[in-house]
Amino acid sequence: MYSLTKEGEGLSQAILSFKDVSLQRSDRTILKHIDWTIKPKENWAILGLNGAGKTTMLKMIHGDLWPTTGQLEVLGGLFGHISIPELTRRIGWVSTALQDWLHPGDLVEKIVLSGKFASIGLYERYTQQELDQAKTILSDMGGAKLIGKTYMVLSQGERQLVMIARAMMAQPELLILDEPCNGLDLFARESLLQRVAKIADMPNSPALLFVSHYTEELMPCFQNVLLLKNGQVFQKGKRKDILTNNNLANFYEAPIQTAQIDEDYPQKQSD
Repeated sequence: MYSLTKEGEGLSQAILSFKDVSLQRSDRTILKHIDWTIKPKENWAILGLNGAGKTTMLKMIHGDLWPTTGQLEVLGGLFGHISIPELTRRIGWVSTALQDWLHPGDLVEKIVLSGKFASIGLYERYTQQELDQAKTILSDMGGAKLIGKTYMVLSQGERQLVMIARAMMAQPELLILDEPCNGLDLFARESLLQRVAKIADMPNSPALLFVSHYTEELMPCFQNVLLLKNGQVFQKGKRKDILTNNNLANFYEAPIQTAQIDEDYPQKQSD
């Protein structure tokens, strides 16, 4: 059985590092020669249209898929020398797709608690203290009124809030937010984005990785952006250099203008 790479044995002390990573399936290449590093204290956003390879990249980071070629390191562990179950407990994941796996009759505080064990449902013994901690985290996320309710009665926005609390239950070192605003109305979306901003401001905040189709969802805490197109890195770097009219027009292959909502919060508009 593999164990997580000891400090100093990985490729670097980066949060994650792709080195010439490709992934092939049957007769096509899904990801092509990805080179990308997230350093400690960096928050990144990934932008890309449907089919760009965003979900595949996230599954690789989470240990669900392995590179066909190249080297991948996540949280100091080099793939091929890590325990995937141990790694996944150190990564928080928020995705509407994950909601389909949850048990709709479960109480929300127990769904939050399940994040500690990276499981769907509770199968390990837990203490009252751990359950109280789950309630506290849910309350801190703005979900105190949800305690005691079953998941099935929640709105989409409330479900996403529970998912974020679940992800934070394990005190993750990396928090992946996979298109978390899907299905939300305007007000629920803005409320969720403000929760994300508060997490970024926490003293011991995990590294944040936010995946979206839309530049208007990128809060100021995401100062680094990777543009993914057709399984390749189109461009990556500081958001002020990436989210320009010219770059976005080339990326989306359509005329683009950016309107500043505030100093660091651009909104994409098509001509």
